[in-house]
Amino acid sequence: MKLEIIAFTPRGAVLAGRLGEGLAKEGHSCRARSFRAFPEAPEVPPLAEPLSRWVQEAFARADGIIFVAACGIAVRTIAPFVRDKTRDPAVVAVDEGGNFAVSLLSGHAGGANLLARQTAAVCGGRAVITTATDVEGLFALDDWAARRGWRLEEPRRVKAVSAALLEGKTVAFRSDFPVAGQLPRGLVQVERGGELWFTLSAGPGDGALKVFPPALTVGIGCRKGASRQQVERCVLDALERGGLSPLAVTGAATIDRKGEEPGLLEFCRERGWPLALFSPEELEGAPGSFSASPFVREVTGVDNVCERSAVLAAGGPLLIPKTALDGVTAAAASREVVLDLTLPGEKKGE
Repeated sequence: MKLEIIAFTPRGAVLAGRLGEGLAKEGHSCRARSFRAFPEAPEVPPLAEPLSRWVQEAFARADGIIFVAACGIAVRTIAPFVRDKTRDPAVVAVDEGGNFAVSLLSGHAGGANLLARQTAAVCGGRAVITTATDVEGLFALDDWAARRGWRLEEPRRVKAVSAALLEGKTVAFRSDFPVAGQLPRGLVQVERGGELWFTLSAGPGDGALKVFPPALTVGIGCRKGASRQQVERCVLDALERGGLSPLAVTGAATIDRKGEEPGLLEFCRERGWPLALFSPEELEGAPGSFSASPFVREVTGVDNVCERSAVLAAGGPLLIPKTALDGVTAAAASREVVLDLTLPGEKKGE
């Protein structure tokens, strides 16, 4: 997560610096600021803009915001910018003594509950989690999905699933993937129907809320100068033809010589897909059987770019063979997926 940290007192600024260092070790990108300069924490620079503007910009650019301050300060400060639980960043408030880290906003979908736990672990304090499913020890679909990078087709329908579990009802799910681990209380697996469907399919859900794993890699080949729109049309056409959802795509891949194509780079940037690059020699070694083009081999040094790069990047089988459209080719491959719905174990600081 990209995190912004703000402190308001000398002691708080010192803690903000500690949090930045500690959370960076958990894989987060952290930037700590203080309301004004404090000699006690020279490594934490003061804000260069008014607090309200800083918070507004943090809501737009960050995945999470940590206030080293009282909850009241945090609530009043973020109030004008709160929009929707599926779009708001995670917001956590921790007291300057590091005793309690409170999940304030976007606890599940935004990851604030997990961030509060990680913050508490760095401080040596306790996380304060108030979402009902967590209090009752029940499965929280949006929290589970956020932690593992799975995506919900209709995030607002999570509320109905959580409500059913809280009422003691059973929630049925079906899965297109092998299921491992013990099922959480209240969930039962079925062959057909069900309220949840864990899948790659873009087809009708028959009333089920579809949940997609970050499993697909799209391999892309393109002629020089192909536009973003051309790349997008081909990729979406390939996915539609293959019946797979774009929500299951986790990245793209191509040959190294295409790594600076503006249209391809713009498309991947807008989608938030990292672009993996492979040499012709690496592509030649991809396992499997691929469609071959003498022309492509003459130009690139390998007989197929999109299929081979998809398989190499995904580490799994080709699901959508080459689709060609307007000077662009696309294919898709998937990594192996195992569905594990077990609740994460308690960590220090929870």
